[in-house]
Amino acid sequence: MAYIGREPSYGAFEKQSITADSSTTTFSLNYVVGSSSSILVSVAGVVQEPETGYNLTGGGTSIVFSAAPTTGETVFVIFLGIARDVADFLSTGVITTQTELAERAASGDFFLIYDTSATSLKKIQTSNIVAASVNRTATGDGSTAGFTVTSGVTAAQCLVTVNGIVQQVATDYSVSGTTLTFGTAPAASDRIQIRELPA
Repeated sequence: MAYIGREPSYGAFEKQSITADSSTTTFSLNYVVGSSSSILVSVAGVVQEPETGYNLTGGGTSIVFSAAPTTGETVFVIFLGIARDVADFLSTGVITTQTELAERAASGDFFLIYDTSATSLKKIQTSNIVAASVNRTATGDGSTAGFTVTSGVTAAQCLVTVNGIVQQVATDYSVSGTTLTFGTAPAASDRIQIRELPA
C-alpha cells in the first residue's frame, strides 16, 4: 500500500466509516484522539479542514461536523494518532489515566521516562530518583505547635531543629498529613527549621 508522506513504522492507520443521515452532526469515534489534527476526515471525497469542517468533543471521543453530512455521502475518518487509554501500566506496560498525583510520590511508585539512548519509554521507581530537599523556616510564638509540611512526607524524612538543636522523631515531633506537630509548642522567637529529605 502506498502512503502520502512517510510510511508508518508499525501497523497501519485505522479507518472508521460514518453513516450520514442529513441531520446528525455528532458521531462517536472508535478511538480517542488527542486533537482534531490527529484525524483525516473525508465527506463525499472532500477532505475536511480541522476546526472548520469539524471539531472534537467529549475529550476526543466524538466528532462534531459544522454541517450534517448528507444521506448517501461517503463519510470516513482516518486515525493518524490515537490517544492510548490503558489499563495498569505496571502489569501491561500501558497507561490508562492522566490523574495528577497531588502529593509526594511513595517510594514504591513509578515515574515514566523517555530513555533517549534506547529510544523507548521506561519506568523508574521513585526511590531511585534523587530529589531536592524542601527547607521550611518559621518562628515560634509560644502557642503554635503545628507547622505545614508536604503531603506524604513522614516524620523520619524530616530533619527538625529549634534554635539549631536537632529535635528527636516521635519524642519531640510527629507528622500527620500535611502537619508537623511539636509535643510542646516552640517558645516565642524560637527559630524553627524543617528540612524535608528526599524519600
